[in-house]
Amino acid sequence: MPARWKRTTPKNRKTELRVADSKSTLKIAPPKTDGNLFVKRAGFFYWVIGIVITAIAIATAFYFDDMVRDFIAQHQNATMRDFMRNVSLYGDWPSHFALGLILLGIAWRRHSKKWMLIFLSMLVAMATAGVAGTVIKRTIPRARPSVKSELQWGGPRFSTKYHAFPSGHVAASTAFFGVLIFVRRRVGLPCLPIPILIGFSRMYLGAHYLSDVVCAAVLGILCAAIVWRLLLREPQIAHR
Repeated sequence: MPARWKRTTPKNRKTELRVADSKSTLKIAPPKTDGNLFVKRAGFFYWVIGIVITAIAIATAFYFDDMVRDFIAQHQNATMRDFMRNVSLYGDWPSHFALGLILLGIAWRRHSKKWMLIFLSMLVAMATAGVAGTVIKRTIPRARPSVKSELQWGGPRFSTKYHAFPSGHVAASTAFFGVLIFVRRRVGLPCLPIPILIGFSRMYLGAHYLSDVVCAAVLGILCAAIVWRLLLREPQIAHR
């Protein structure tokens, strides 16, 4: 039989099969995209916008401090003053703390670990805002609008008459409900009028300036954002 008609078989058939199998399992990596870079830049942009808006709000509040104080002083009403006293009384941190404990107990009773963590985080944010606000009050004492004194800043550190900046009521309430807004927007946004009303009551009673309330709201939002990011920022919890 001629040599050209002979069937030849590869000497190392198994090796060739292995090489072929390994090549078939190789996957071509998709081309890289700039999606992550875009998200990072967008997040940074939103942070910058938020800081600018916050700075403008604080500066505006300080500018209109005396104007708002005089306007409220000229439009006092006995019925409204009694109502604002009750708002201020029940809008302090003990009421928020009691509400948080009740909600925490209900969540525990219903065996909802998710809502237990949310309500516990609300209490933690409120406590954080309260401690931070107290430190600021003692470090930067400011006379309340109702105090007849030419010394508005730098008064006695341990006198409650000079604990106007920032508002403890507003900081605690904003931090408390701020966590709920971050986690469950549909549930938290309807609660937003509560800290707003508390802030107005504090100004109406002459306990705080407009800037005290605005800066306290910023402090509360910051504490709520920190607690939300550390404890609650997970897909199964932060679902809106």
